[in-house]
Amino acid sequence: MTNKILTSNKNPLIKKIRKLHRSKERQKQDLLLLEGTNLIKAACETDYSLETVCYTPQWQENHPQLWQEIENKAERLELVNLEVLQSIATTVNPDGIVATAPRKTRQTPQVNTTKLGLAIEKLQDPGNLGTIIRTAVASGVDGLWLSEDSVGFDNPKVLRASVGEWFKLPMAIDCNLKQVVTAHQQQGLQIIATSPQATKTYWSIDYSRPTLILLGNEGAGLSTELTALAQEQIKIPLMSGVESLNVAICAALILYEARRQQISRE
Repeated sequence: MTNKILTSNKNPLIKKIRKLHRSKERQKQDLLLLEGTNLIKAACETDYSLETVCYTPQWQENHPQLWQEIENKAERLELVNLEVLQSIATTVNPDGIVATAPRKTRQTPQVNTTKLGLAIEKLQDPGNLGTIIRTAVASGVDGLWLSEDSVGFDNPKVLRASVGEWFKLPMAIDCNLKQVVTAHQQQGLQIIATSPQATKTYWSIDYSRPTLILLGNEGAGLSTELTALAQEQIKIPLMSGVESLNVAICAALILYEARRQQISRE
C-alpha cells in the first residue's frame, strides 16, 4: 500500500491503464478494466483476481469494509485524486474506484456438461451482451459461446451491463460457431434456432432436454448456415406492425420459458 497520492495523468501507470479503453490494448496487456464499486465488489465476492486498484481518498473513507477486502486481495494499490481517476475511467461520473484484472481467470464453458447453453452470432451492442449475461446467470445457463466478430466480453460496457454477473458465467469467444454447434450435437443436445420465419413458438419446445439456443445479430438475425444446423426453429409472436424485439429481450423470454419448465418438473 502507498500513502502517496497520484496527481498526474502523465504517470506511466496511469497511461498504461488508460490504454485499456481500447480492445486491442486489453488483449495486448491481457487485462480487464473494472469500474465502480458494485463491479469490484462482485469480483471480490467471486474471488476474482485484482491486479491494480486505483481509488480516491473519499471512496476509501466511504467503503471501509470493501477496502479491507481489496487491500488483502489486490497486487497493487494506488491512491489517486479525482482528476486522475476520471482520466482512466470510461464512465462520465466514476464513483471513486477503478481496477485492472486478468482476462484469463474467467471460466471457459464445457460442452460435455451443458444442459442449457447459448451461442450468439455477430452480437454488436455491449449493453445487449451484458444484459444477456445477467439474464443467463439468473436463469441457470451453463455456458455462453460468442462468435469472434461480436463485441468482446472484455468491453467495459459489457461488464457494467452485466451488473457483476459477468464473473459467474462460463464464456468463450469462438471463431467457428458451427464447430461449437456440432460438438453439442455430438453430445446429444437439441439445437434450437430463433427465426422470424419459424412456425413454432418459443414455448412449444421441451427444454427439459439438454438444449443449445442459437441467437443472431441485432439486425440481420441468425445466419442461414447456423439456422440449418438446428433441429427446431422457434419464433416470438409479435403483434402486427412490430418488426422485431431486442435480442436481449428475446433471450430473456426463451431462457425463462426454459426455467419455468425446469421448475415445474422439480
